[in-house]
Amino acid sequence: MDNTAPGRTRWTVVLRRWPTALAVGIAILSLGGGGSDQGVAALANALMLLPLLYLIVAKVRRRQASWPVLAALIVPFVLLRALDVIAPSVFFSAVALAVLVWGAVDGQLHRPGPFRTQALGMAGFGALALAGLIVDPDLGRYLVAAGWLFHGVWDFVHLKLDKVVARSYAEWCGVFDVLIAVQLVFML
Repeated sequence: MDNTAPGRTRWTVVLRRWPTALAVGIAILSLGGGGSDQGVAALANALMLLPLLYLIVAKVRRRQASWPVLAALIVPFVLLRALDVIAPSVFFSAVALAVLVWGAVDGQLHRPGPFRTQALGMAGFGALALAGLIVDPDLGRYLVAAGWLFHGVWDFVHLKLDKVVARSYAEWCGVFDVLIAVQLVFML
C-alpha cells in the first residue's frame, strides 16, 4: 500500500522538473518581446549568448559552471542593451573569439572532443544570429527563430547525452529556446 499523499507525488514531479517550470515562467513573461523588429534584434543578440555559454563551459570543463556562466553573460547583455554602446552580439563575438584563441593556444581546439563541437556550434548559431540582424527584418525573424529552435534541439541532445553543461541547464535552455522560437514565428 502506498502511503504517499497524491498531492505530494505531483509536487515531487514539479520540483524535479523545476528547470522546465522556470523556462515556461520566463517565456510567459517575455510574451510579445519578439513582436517588433527591435524585439527580434534583441532575441538575435541573445541567441549569441547561448552557444557562447556552451563554448565557455566546454573550455573550462566544469559542467557545474553552467548557471554561474549564464548569470555572468546576462550582466553584460543587459548593460550593453541599456547603455547602447555596442551591440551585445559584437561583445559576445569578441568573447567567443577570445575563448577560441585560448582553446587553439592550449591545443584543445585541435583535438576531437566537446570543445571542438562547441566551437562548431558557436559558428553555426552565431551565423544565424548575425544573419538575422543584417537581412530584411521579416526574413531575420525566421532565421532567428530557426536559431532558437535548433539551439533547443542542441540542448535536448546534450541533456540526453548528459554532456558539457549541467542537466538542469540543458533542460531549462531547451524548453526556453523552443518557446522563444514559437513566439518568434507566431507573434507577428
